[in-house]
Amino acid sequence: MDVLLALMSHPGQILTKRELTDAAWRDLSVTDNSIVQAVHGLRETLGSQPDGRPYIKTHMRKGYQFIAPVQRGQSPASLVALDAVVAPHLALGDNRAALETLSLDAIRGARPKYAEIVRAVPGYARGHVGMATADVLLFESTRADGAPDVAALQRSHHTALEACHRNPKSGAAWRTLAFVLHRLGHTRDAVAAASTALTLDEDDWLHWLHLSYVTWGSERLHASNRVLALCPDIAQARWFAGTVYVARQTFDPAITHLRAGCAAQDAQHTGSGRFPAVGLHYLLGLVLASCGAWDEAFDEWARELTFEDYGHIYARETCANTWYAIGALRRRQGRLDMAEAGFHEALKRMPDHMLANIGLQALSTSPGVCAICDDAKRVDAAMAKAAVSAVNGQHAQAAQALGEAILRAEPGSAGWLLPVDPLIDVTSHPEAWAQTLGILRNRAL
Repeated sequence: MDVLLALMSHPGQILTKRELTDAAWRDLSVTDNSIVQAVHGLRETLGSQPDGRPYIKTHMRKGYQFIAPVQRGQSPASLVALDAVVAPHLALGDNRAALETLSLDAIRGARPKYAEIVRAVPGYARGHVGMATADVLLFESTRADGAPDVAALQRSHHTALEACHRNPKSGAAWRTLAFVLHRLGHTRDAVAAASTALTLDEDDWLHWLHLSYVTWGSERLHASNRVLALCPDIAQARWFAGTVYVARQTFDPAITHLRAGCAAQDAQHTGSGRFPAVGLHYLLGLVLASCGAWDEAFDEWARELTFEDYGHIYARETCANTWYAIGALRRRQGRLDMAEAGFHEALKRMPDHMLANIGLQALSTSPGVCAICDDAKRVDAAMAKAAVSAVNGQHAQAAQALGEAILRAEPGSAGWLLPVDPLIDVTSHPEAWAQTLGILRNRAL
């Protein structure tokens, strides 16, 4: 090949054997026979030109001449240029791995790198998918705050739409859009987007996981079971299944799923699992507490709190909820100092935690509805108001108001935690709560 390149680089010129030797073998010492054999091999490979002449002509005692027409074009891309093309793809793999840890620090670090990829290669749909995912996860880390990062959610929506536009056949783009649309409250569009991803690749477990996220009732159960069939160790799928059974108030299958999910959660955080979960011990503790297994519930909550230092995007929210649950259950035990400490720990992590604020007030006075309850989303506000009524002993009033709010809500998971909320404590007044729990159960079918 080096001999051929030397000849073609000087079409019509006679190159001596020494020139060809220098071009092909450089500093190596070879005989003239090496050139003869190389030219012979080239002639056999190239054959003859259309007019019957050879491509390479021999000039006795002078050298060789490439006599076919040669057309010069632009030089191929240099290795530097090729590196520039490959670099976004290499960076994408590293950044995707960072996102899959669900570590807040890793996501914060990956987001500007995705922005660089999008600027360098605007038409690269996977770059847009990565940036949209990073932004929506940044929003998720603040979603339960009084002032969540709505700007990140809006950026994510724009970028996810752009990813779908750049590559309509990208399942990753559609599932990301589904996640974002659900957070924006566009449930029907979210389900449609997740379903589109599955039409492109029904064997991708991440597509099924996102469908689990945006659906409810039997659809969520079916999607989560598909995730587990494809990837049995995904703890988030266990969480999604457990939420449906909690809303249905069928606690045995909920406990079965959640125990398996707890084992997966523990294993993911001690290994290198993708998309590690938190919250399984917290939810299992709520279910156990509602069944009267209070000591087991406290054990599960203690285990959940050990995950706070992992930096997971949901760790702060989950630990705040866990401390709230501890405070609420200690209050029911009459251990008021421990209850107060639990509520304070919840508020350290999330100062706007409505139920922790109400629980703390209930330890000293009859709580009223705080301003944040009126600013919250409708069902969340109704849950907070129901908690106020419940701790004041007005369970019938609480159940009626919350039931009406759930009926007005869009189809979905609104109010699903009610059966196991430790402050409202529906199990202590089953007659008052029967109708509202029936509404919730029917929505989860």
